[in-house]
Amino acid sequence: MRSYQIHLIRHALPEGATEGRYIGHTDVPLSEEGKAQLIQMRDEMRYPYAEAVFTSPLKRCTETAKILYPDKEALVIDSLIECNFGEFENKTAEELSGNEDFSAWLAGRSAPPFGESSNAFGQRVCAAFEKIVDGMMKSGVYETAIITHGGVIGAILSAYGIPEAPMHQWMTPNCCGFSLRGDTALWMRNRKLEVFAELPSE
Repeated sequence: MRSYQIHLIRHALPEGATEGRYIGHTDVPLSEEGKAQLIQMRDEMRYPYAEAVFTSPLKRCTETAKILYPDKEALVIDSLIECNFGEFENKTAEELSGNEDFSAWLAGRSAPPFGESSNAFGQRVCAAFEKIVDGMMKSGVYETAIITHGGVIGAILSAYGIPEAPMHQWMTPNCCGFSLRGDTALWMRNRKLEVFAELPSE
């Protein structure tokens, strides 16, 4: 039985990222440094083929998708957007130092004010991912790429990946990612996919 493959790729470095800011829903483009790094990696290494490409609606993802898959019209999925950090958006940990809400969030006790809780974020991302996988199996598309955010990739892999590991163990550098594969029986029975490679490859 032919397996389905899904390639999860984190966007290249966006503007402001080197300052350590919490950039969730903030829509910033790729930095010139980020573009240059991605193009160099694309030219010197190998990103996988994809019949279809899905992307978060934010510029840092749509721009990454155009660089990696210029011949594909990426399908924007709003639910693949990064976590909403609420009042913490665009601020650094140093700027938030001493903030009780920030301390509670880091400890996992609460959501950012006017932001998204971990549970709500996970449910949103997982619902979107399951729709993509189910859609692949119904339409006969066997290989796709999803260009999205580090938090989204971690949420997907912690929920569906084999080997099983918590979200923090799936940290993904910019321009990098993981490949998953599975067949209809494994997916329908366990809602699991095998993580079989890191991206890009040599």
